[in-house]
Amino acid sequence: MDNRNRSRRTGTTLAAIFAIISATAATSAFAQSVATVNGVEISNAAFEQYLQTRIQKPVADATAEEREAVLTELKDIYLLTTLPQAEELAKDEQTKAQIELQQRAILAQAVVGDWLTRNPATDEEILEAYNAQTLLAPDLQFKARHILVETQAGAVELISQLDDGADFAELAEKNSTGPSGPSGGDLGWFSPNQMVAPFSDAVAGLANGAYTKTPVQTEFGWHVILREESRNNEPPPLDSVRDVVKQNVEQQKFQAFLESLRADAAE
Repeated sequence: MDNRNRSRRTGTTLAAIFAIISATAATSAFAQSVATVNGVEISNAAFEQYLQTRIQKPVADATAEEREAVLTELKDIYLLTTLPQAEELAKDEQTKAQIELQQRAILAQAVVGDWLTRNPATDEEILEAYNAQTLLAPDLQFKARHILVETQAGAVELISQLDDGADFAELAEKNSTGPSGPSGGDLGWFSPNQMVAPFSDAVAGLANGAYTKTPVQTEFGWHVILREESRNNEPPPLDSVRDVVKQNVEQQKFQAFLESLRADAAE
């Protein structure tokens, strides 16, 4: 194919050429080739890996147009990397270092995936982690409103108006600078650990239906807080969070494995 025909190809960009560098997703692979460029075969495995990277969805869902466009891109990569100057550039120390780092990063991720496959979280480990997390959960959840203002004096004035019988939600709607202001300062239900410490401590110290008699300062400004209700904090059922707990357990197990490798390497 002459240079004019090559120049008319569309969809080949510098970003596309280098996109393969970050490819990590596992795809199905077969030994046969899909094309040959300058005597070098493009394997089906390489094509499907690059296809997965480019379309960001399962290879089986790729349309014929997507497969054709991606194959054209991949052929361009092979064209460039089979040029005579590519062989010379491959001897450059910086280029060699980049290629080695890329290969090791991909291989390292493959090792991680293989280790996790061989060492999945057991049902006992998942249950133990779930129980540990529920034990650490706060006993209560709160439903509250707040008014956020920039100055302590402004908060004191709002408390004075509340003492005189003003409606909390109306004051919040008119005065609060926080995102909950338009909804009357309504924060809905939350656990204490979802809020910054001064705020959650103030809410925990209130009775239901009471508001703070002195302004509460946080990094966001000055708050006047109304605790509307409280309820027991019921942990979510294990089945609803099993996947998250499983992932956390496996991450912790792998981290321990990695720490042991580091310790062995340091000896």
